[in-house]
Amino acid sequence: MGQPGASDHAVDRRVLPCNDRSVSTTPTEMRSDRLLLRRWTTSDRPAFAAMNADPVVMEYYPSILTRSESDAFVDRIEDHFDHEGFGLWAVEVTDTSQFAGYVGLWPATFEAHFTPAVEIGWRLRREVWGHGYATEAASVVLDDGFHRLGIDEIVSFAATINRPSRNVMAKLGMRHDPADNFDHPNVEASSPLRPHVLYRLDAGDRALDNADPQAPLT
Repeated sequence: MGQPGASDHAVDRRVLPCNDRSVSTTPTEMRSDRLLLRRWTTSDRPAFAAMNADPVVMEYYPSILTRSESDAFVDRIEDHFDHEGFGLWAVEVTDTSQFAGYVGLWPATFEAHFTPAVEIGWRLRREVWGHGYATEAASVVLDDGFHRLGIDEIVSFAATINRPSRNVMAKLGMRHDPADNFDHPNVEASSPLRPHVLYRLDAGDRALDNADPQAPLT
């Protein structure tokens, strides 16, 4: 997913019927078997900044972030939780209380054939890769989005060459139609990151639990 910007503060209510009730009932945390998804704290900021400055973590993003850019990112996330009732959760490994990164929902409002939409995205520290944490946390987020928030469809997108994120999308049971492929308008035309794939999941498919841990990429 891209870096949240000021233009992404709110999403069209036709896409997400978020209201005062959904804001007032926003949980402060959610849990899975191994993870705690929670609101952000001041102590998360140094580790988050280090992650955003790691060129390996940021391989499929246009650029790394400075400390001030990373802190501003957290500020926007928390503001979005307060005003819209959803956002990007700080993820913590329960056994170690280690900050792992984020997983959550964010509005996609840039110009594309599928926007406005609600996107699920993730970014995790390199030290916690390979444990299935992104898929585990994303499953919790999807359930919250469909049940508490009442979203009809959640999308995810990534640079076509971003195989790790595409693997997570497939494992979650999200569907990819090559006809949905697009060039991201916020990425330079000459960049290999501009071609993107789009994956979709609607509430009905989630209810059928179509997640497949061994799902191949399409």
